[in-house]
Amino acid sequence: MPRVLGIDIPGNKRIEYALRYIYGIGPTRARRIVATSGVDAARKASELTDKEVTQLAEVLQRDFVIEGDLRREVSQNIRRLIAIGSYRGSRHRKGLPVRGQRTKTNARTRKGPRKTIGAVRGKDARSAVKTAAPAE
Repeated sequence: MPRVLGIDIPGNKRIEYALRYIYGIGPTRARRIVATSGVDAARKASELTDKEVTQLAEVLQRDFVIEGDLRREVSQNIRRLIAIGSYRGSRHRKGLPVRGQRTKTNARTRKGPRKTIGAVRGKDARSAVKTAAPAE
């Protein structure tokens, strides 16, 4: 399992797929990194030499914001939106969808599991309430 900039990438996968395990690198960026560094894209990550790993690390440091720096930047952007009181910031604060999706149905990823409102009881509890109610 080779380490690139302190991140373990899977050794049994081709290098262009293994790089995607780094936060901030997707398919397009992975191909661009492999092409820029001059590493053969068909090789597995475990087959890379130390020199090739160093080349990849240099390209990553020079051209891209990844991992901790990227996470910090994203969280600062969200904190800024909340601080200035924008609509997007208020949606982040409330834990609701930010980009205009509907919330009457769906949005369960942001809202979490359903919180049932009202009396949902078992059959025994319903029958006990009926017998205790005064007859008119």
